[in-house]
Amino acid sequence: MSIGPKQALYAAFASVARALGSQHRLEIVEHLAQGERGVESLAERVGLSIANASQHLQHLRRAGLVASRRDGKYVLYRLADESVLGLTAAISGVAERHLAEVDRIRRSYFDDRDGMEPVSREELLRRTREGLVTVLDVRPLDEFEAGHLPGAVNIPLSELEARLAELDPDQEIVAYCRGPWCVLSFEAVAALRARGFKVRRLEDGLPEWRAAGLPVEGA
Repeated sequence: MSIGPKQALYAAFASVARALGSQHRLEIVEHLAQGERGVESLAERVGLSIANASQHLQHLRRAGLVASRRDGKYVLYRLADESVLGLTAAISGVAERHLAEVDRIRRSYFDDRDGMEPVSREELLRRTREGLVTVLDVRPLDEFEAGHLPGAVNIPLSELEARLAELDPDQEIVAYCRGPWCVLSFEAVAALRARGFKVRRLEDGLPEWRAAGLPVEGA
């Protein structure tokens, strides 16, 4: 039986929804929002075999969420455009409002490490321009080099303990990482507060900052 145009559209919309119906694919999207990645790098960061990561990427590519290009013998993947971020943000927003499990995880993990109101993008931009804060990027170095907030200092979370002397204890710090639920910034905030630093967290991460049209360095 043939289907009408509305049904055909809904079928296409459903294919996009199915493509994001995996925790691994959502995490892959988070990593691709930082910049282009090869399948080997993505597999390592998400904790998958290369074959599994490649399969997930093909699902995302067929749904139009991910694009790719060849660089020599390697294939590099990237998000199709900024609208993919809006889609994942909408999913997380609905889950926050309506799923008790999300609220439980937020309270038991995230709020325990940082229950304070995060800093908005607009406030951080203003305070940075006035020289009032140290902007701390706690992502790995390669992600920082691919693009970061203006004037940000890069100290990956794994190096934070050994590099505390690089931070001014008299100036407020605003930490950020990959996005609103990236655990790196939550862990950094908790660690720095325990050592007496005045530190807050950006409301989201570099991808959302870039999507808002705000300036980015190193990209």
